Formats: sequence, structure tokens, C-alpha cells
Amino acid sequence: MADSPSFRRHPLPFSVDLVRWLPSSASSGRHLAAAVHDPSVPASSRLSLLPLHDPASPLASLPLPSRPTALRCSPSVLAATTSSGSLHLLPSSFDTGSAVSVPGGAGFHVGPVRGLDCGGEGWVTAGEDGRVHVVSDGGDGRVVARRVWDGKGMSGYEAARWASSAEFATGGAGCGVQWWDRRKGDAVVAHCKGVWGRGVATGMVHSIDIHPSRKHVCVVGGSSGTIFAWDLRCAQQPIPLSGVGLDETAQPVCESEVWEVLFDNYTQSSDIISSVSTRILPVMLCSEDGILAIVEQDERPLELLAEPCAINSFDIDPQNPSDVVCALEWESIGVLTRGRDAMAEE
Repeated sequence: MADSPSFRRHPLPFSVDLVRWLPSSASSGRHLAAAVHDPSVPASSRLSLLPLHDPASPLASLPLPSRPTALRCSPSVLAATTSSGSLHLLPSSFDTGSAVSVPGGAGFHVGPVRGLDCGGEGWVTAGEDGRVHVVSDGGDGRVVARRVWDGKGMSGYEAARWASSAEFATGGAGCGVQWWDRRKGDAVVAHCKGVWGRGVATGMVHSIDIHPSRKHVCVVGGSSGTIFAWDLRCAQQPIPLSGVGLDETAQPVCESEVWEVLFDNYTQSSDIISSVSTRILPVMLCSEDGILAIVEQDERPLELLAEPCAINSFDIDPQNPSDVVCALEWESIGVLTRGRDAMAEE
């Protein structure tokens, strides 16, 4: 590459499981939302507001009853789920007095809720207990959780993502990726078992992303370094992007768990992008073995970072997509800044 992206590490006095960019303005500066905990202190899990210039000094915090498992931001609300099955909604202004919670238990989720997203009818949650809920505004500061599905422990979910006002995708252990359409009732309307390397017939789905301009295409990250795309127009033919032991066009970028995947609107595709193109747009990933990279269909992976510890989570700033924030397992936050020249090969 002509130039290397700049990367800054910010050591922290706590562990960061998940991190997201908050909408910024010229007056308020740039801030991060982070789901954090201190392994040495009981009941230390919290959702924190961190200034980008000094992430070690939280500006506000919302205590959580157990370790955070998922974190998402809508334009006005932050949402976090926990290992004890609860959901917590907080205004993006971090007015903790206006926070609303749905407790874990028989009426909601029992155990970790790892799938979470905002869109459509409200917040969709999917848990290791095999339950799927849609949580919406019930008025008077209340929220209502409607159960869409109960797998009764026969299958567990790790990811959920809205595609439209009525459609969302879920994924997890042994169930591949499932497509739901609320217009057709509380049932799966399409199912993709995925593609896995090293002779593994099934694997774990950890993350799903759906491009806003191509809502029929989702990209999936999972175990064994596997990343694939699923196009509903050819639902029985998932497209491998990276993975161990896959065909020669899917070069492995890592061999461990792929914790998160996001379509990367900053990286220009090597193909002409058009509304009728069938090419999968560039995808960014982070992994258990410390890789932050970009993969693109039929192209060599582009490695951005290779850290000596796991990268638990990352987020691309929607307002400044050249900037990427990531949560490093060794109690730090990293900020990667890309330049257009830095992304061009020599």
C-alpha cells in the first residue's frame, strides 16, 4: 500500500467488550458508547459514554446487572443486552434517568442475548435460549416485548439484523442463517445452512450485516474464519468470501472466530458498483486472533491490523467512514484512521 492507516491505542482501566460510534455534532464533539466491565470487581458491568480524545475518562455510565453481550445504536437510542437475559434502552444523550429495561427471565430471555438490532417494528432480540422477540414502544415510557419464536433450547441464536420494516435475519449455533418476514407470520421463510471449512458441516454464526441499498443480501461471519454472503435471489448458493479450506477464490484472512462483520462503505469495490451488480460489496471483519481486515469477492484480503490479542468488537463511523474504532482484549480501545491513498495498492 502507498500509505499505512494511522492507528492509536488508548489504554483503559477496564475491559471493553463492545464499542460503537455515537452520532456527533460540531458542538458536542465525538463520542463512543462502550459496554465495559472490570473482571476484578463484582457487579462492575456498565454502558459508558467515552470521549474520543480521552476514552479512559467516562463522562457518564449506566450500570448493567451482568456482563454485556450486545450493543447497538439507533439515531436516538442505545440498546444493550446482557448475559442474564435483560435488555436496556438509553437515550443517545445518555440521560440515565430515562433508561428503560426489560428484565431477563421466563417472560423474556433466559441466559445471554447476543442478537440485537433496531429497525422495522422496534428492537429485535435473539438469545442463546432459542427465543426471538420484537421489543417496541408501549407508550407512557413502557416497552412491550412480543415473542416471535421459542426454540425451547433446541437451537441458540448469536446474531440478528433487520433488513426492512418487516424482514430480519438471525443466525447462531447449528441453525445457519434464517430469514423472517413479519408479513407472513411468526415463521422462518428462508434458511441458509452456510459454508464452513476444514470439513466442518455446520458452524457458529457470530455476526450478520445487511447493506441498506441491497436488502436481499446479507454477509455472515462465524467460526473457523468463515465469512460468506447470502443472496436471497439464489438462496441455496451462499457465496464464500473467506474461510479455511474453502475454494481457491475464498482466501482465508484468519482461522479463528470472526466476531463481527460490517459492509465497508469507505473501501471502493474493484468492480463498477451499480444497482444491478451481483458483486458482493467490501466487508470489514474483526477476529479472535487479532485481525482487522477487509475482504471482497474474488480479491485478496486486505489486512488493516494484526494485534497480539483478540479484537472483540469494531465499528465504522457512519458520518466519517474513514474512521474505525475497535475494542481490544488487552484493556484498550484502538482508533484507525484511513486515507484514500492508504487504501490503494502500489
